[in-house]
Amino acid sequence: MIQKLAKAVSFLFHPLLMPTFGFLLLMNTGFYFALISYEAKKFILLIVIMSTFLLPLISMSFMLFSPRFKINLDKSSDRVLPLLSTAVFYYLGYYFLGKVPIYPIYRIVLIASVLTIAILLIISIKWKISAHLAGIGGLIGAFLALSLRMNINSSLLLASLIFVAGIVGTARIVLGKHTPLQVYAGFFLGFAVNYLIMAWI
Repeated sequence: MIQKLAKAVSFLFHPLLMPTFGFLLLMNTGFYFALISYEAKKFILLIVIMSTFLLPLISMSFMLFSPRFKINLDKSSDRVLPLLSTAVFYYLGYYFLGKVPIYPIYRIVLIASVLTIAILLIISIKWKISAHLAGIGGLIGAFLALSLRMNINSSLLLASLIFVAGIVGTARIVLGKHTPLQVYAGFFLGFAVNYLIMAWI
């Protein structure tokens, strides 16, 4: 039962879904850049879902099931190619968002994700760091920085995200996918990269 629950949590909060969750939160919070038209929100979400979820998922599925690649994501080094292709698709999303007349924050969120993935890729050559926790840690870092910069009380949102991070981290450990150190490292990587970018750009 616990194993099934942990698998469900890992699936629901998969790293590829974090940008979509992040954009949904950006569009439905008290920040000024949430004040865009419904049509603009739909178009932005379409770009984000395609570039950060569907295309990376298709690419990753092809690598996993093709005998040509023989990828086993339980090995850290085998994560390099999927992370590289994911970074390329994320960057395409960043590029296409640049063609849309919207607040720059939406593009900044994606470029922060690209940088996070690039660092994960480098680390994964030698060590199996948690991408799940990097994703949720990135959301927390981004929203904390935005809240401080704009003097907006987002304590409920941040508390909820921290709670989710704890559940996801526990799930990854229960499934034997990561050690506690790999979980903590992933979280602080995602948090630090996104916090710094949102705080200074």
